[in-house]
Formats: sequence, C-alpha cells, structure tokens
Amino acid sequence: MLFLGAIVSLRYRTVSGMLRAAGPLAKCAGVSLRGHWSNFHRVLCCRVWSCWPLGKVLAALVLEMIPADQAVICPGDDTTAQHKGKRVYGKGCHRDACRSSQNQAIWVWGHKWLTLSINVKFPFASRPGALPVLCALYRPADLNLAESRRHKSTLHLLRQLVATLIHWFPERKFILLGDGGYSSHELARFCYRHRSRLTLVSRFYCDANLVQAPVPQISPKNGRPRVKGPKLPTPQETVKASNARPFTVNWYGGQTRRVELIWGDGYWYRSGKGLIAVRWVFVHDVQGTHRDEYFYSTDPAIPPEQIVGLYTGRWSIEVTFQEARAHLGFATPRNWSKKSVLRTVPCLLGLFSVISLIYHRHLRGRKPQPASSPWYSKTEVTFGDALACVRRLCWREVFERSPKHGVVKNLSRPLQALLLDQLSRAA
Repeated sequence: MLFLGAIVSLRYRTVSGMLRAAGPLAKCAGVSLRGHWSNFHRVLCCRVWSCWPLGKVLAALVLEMIPADQAVICPGDDTTAQHKGKRVYGKGCHRDACRSSQNQAIWVWGHKWLTLSINVKFPFASRPGALPVLCALYRPADLNLAESRRHKSTLHLLRQLVATLIHWFPERKFILLGDGGYSSHELARFCYRHRSRLTLVSRFYCDANLVQAPVPQISPKNGRPRVKGPKLPTPQETVKASNARPFTVNWYGGQTRRVELIWGDGYWYRSGKGLIAVRWVFVHDVQGTHRDEYFYSTDPAIPPEQIVGLYTGRWSIEVTFQEARAHLGFATPRNWSKKSVLRTVPCLLGLFSVISLIYHRHLRGRKPQPASSPWYSKTEVTFGDALACVRRLCWREVFERSPKHGVVKNLSRPLQALLLDQLSRAA
C-alpha cells in the first residue's frame, strides 16, 4: 500500500501523504485498509525487516538487463537532504553541493546519503540511466561515539557497499566510478586488491607520486627488499613535455566530443601503503567548455579514450538525484526515529529503479512517446514520463477492477484517455 501511495502521491512522500493518495485508490479497487492508520507508520519505525535483502533482489533485477560478458558500470556518490528537527536521528551539518559554488559553500542541516547505482542503457534513452541499488547513511562522528560505533567516512561507506555488491554476485565484473572525493589511494588500493573483478575510474592528481615497479634482486643482500622502483615524472611534468593526440570520446549527456589526450602508466606510491598499477589520462576539451582534467584507472589495460568515456558516464547518478528530488520527494520525508530514517530514503531511491524497470518492461519494444506540447518539446522520454506511465497503469487497473467506477467504461475513448492523462500528470 505504501509502495502504491509513493507512486500516485502528488506532493510529499510522508506516510500520511502516501495514505491520502493510496487510501481512496484502494477503496475504489475494493481493497479495505485493515487496522488503524498508525500501523502504516509502524512499518518504518517498528517492524522487523531489513533493506539489505531488498537491495539484493533489486540489484539482481537490474543486472538482468546487462549481458553477463559485460562489465557492470557502478557510479557512486553522496547527496544531501535537508532535514531539520531536534530529535531527527543522524542529522548533521553538511555542505550542499547542489547550491554551493567554488567561491561560496552552502551548509545545511540534514542527512548525507551515500548511494551506489548501476548504469543501464535503455533503448529509449540516449544516455545510460543510473539505477540506485544500495544506500547508506553517513553518521556524524559524535553520533558514532555516543553509540560506541567505529566512525566511517563516506569513502569507507562506499567501500562497504561495493564489497557487498561483489560478494552477492561473484560471477560479475564491476567498474566503480567516483568523483574527486573518492580518488584516494585507500579506495584505489581496495579496488586493486580485487582487480580480477573490480576496477576504479576516478579523478587523478596532477602531482601524484608515480614510480616504476621494483627491480628484483639478483643476489641476496643485507636489508629488506625494495618496495618501489625509480621515480617517474608526475602527470603534470609529462603533459608539459608531451604532445597531445586527438580522440573522439563519449561525453556528458550521451554525446561524443573531440578532445586531446595524453596518458601514461606507472605505479602510484604512498609511503607505507604499497604500490598500485594505474593508467592516468590528461583530457583537454578542444571546444573549451570544460576545464582540463586528470583521470585514472586501476586497470592499465583500459584504453585512454575509454577511461574518459567511463568517467563522463558518472554524471548519470547526478541526474538520478535531481529526478528523485523533483518527482519522488527525496527530501520531503519527516521521519525522526532511527529505523524510519534508515529505511525511508533507501526505499525512495529504490523506487526510482523499480519505476524505471516497470516502464522498460511495459514498452516491450514499442516506441515511447514523450510528453510534448507547443511550448515544451522533448526529443526523448524522461523519468517524469516513466512515472506518469506507471501512474496511468495504476489508475487504469483501478477503473477496470472497481465496481464503483463502471460508468468510466461508458465514456468515449478520447475522454478516458484525457482523464487518465490528467490523473497521471497532475504532479
């Protein structure tokens, strides 16, 4: 019932708001809401269930759309949802990346959620869509200290989610995409340790400490063996002494762009942390709309143009966050207890993936029709169109099954279509 209410709800995704939307809908379909209304609140705050099994089932459904011989592209990132209140569990003061700029930082009180998604290329979209499968709440250090829990940064939370995913599906290979906040030597070392099944693609440092592999000793000597070889030039030094080569790479928004690339291989070394084999790439946008960037991969066998294409595919998760805020009320829940906070947002992000999968199965090879008007024309469908289609399916089933709405069947088909369009696109 809450799942249906979250789909057809037009405003806030609070429990009361979802009951207002789904309650009359259930009565129209002949389904009675048994028990007191507070039972629906207890589903989130009191009932015994876990989000992890749901995440595994959802990840399995998403992986069915990716061939077994292809690597699974997994963008990971964090986002902030404002949530005020004295008794709200897990809240903290976080930087809002959506409203902040390079010159000014905007801080909000609320929750920071770390999300791991899977990129899926739908036939009706020009760019891949990032479908969330796992989510974790970043808890402030003082809260972890009060609950006698080891503090975990967003980097550690992402590593935990990735470890869970590769443990659930040992036969698949994954490529993790992270922005500059996750381009650490620690995360790269974790991915390199599982390099047979996991690769990291992220931003790189222009002054990274790169070395060659240690030369094996021919004859035994006193002292411990070498852990690194001769020092290599930094990426910035290599770029200054090299000539760029033109390439056409996959770019943001599912497009292609002409860029100039310079790349190199080496071992990324940090004192006491070991060596990591990497391939770094310097990207210069010929059109000049994007600044020069350094990217890297823990798999030196990936071509440089593919590394750039993989990283630009990370932008799909930013679009997912924006769509979840606009259409699913990502920041509208008002839960304050521990279990409610830890369950509501992961379920809403999972609902994004479920609606996308329902819409994909509903099309079944048919050509999608994006909502267009004389003043607003769209060339391809968006998540708002997918949500409207799923809403339409729900309302159509109600009208067909409800004994109280048999008069709707007597209306003309254009009038029925107009009624369903207005109900599905009322938000």
